[in-house]
Amino acid sequence: MKKKLDHYLSLPYSIELTPDEDGWVAAVKELPGCISQGDTQVEALQMIQDAMRGWLETALEDGKPIPEPRLTDDYSGKFVVRVAKSLHRRLAEAAAQDDVSLNQYVVTALASAVGMKVNK
Repeated sequence: MKKKLDHYLSLPYSIELTPDEDGWVAAVKELPGCISQGDTQVEALQMIQDAMRGWLETALEDGKPIPEPRLTDDYSGKFVVRVAKSLHRRLAEAAAQDDVSLNQYVVTALASAVGMKVNK
């Protein structure tokens, strides 16, 4: 059975986010040449979703093999954090102002705080 676009878009591909002189560059580690950029981290993460869709659509149309994400056993990528209601409210308001989900906003903020690349 041939896998479809929605299957690949649902997979947890690794996204690297790095600063450059024009803003931020986002790249999907497993998809060679799948790169996008934005003025902000959030914008770069939004833009890479469009780039992934285009990369995957082209590969499917051309019948090229599509690498699947590398799975890591050490970390699930999920953890629960309890925060004060006031902090929760401020984070939610900031996410809404940037027109992104609270999850996406927090991931970007955490990555920025520790100076690391964002991996999905």
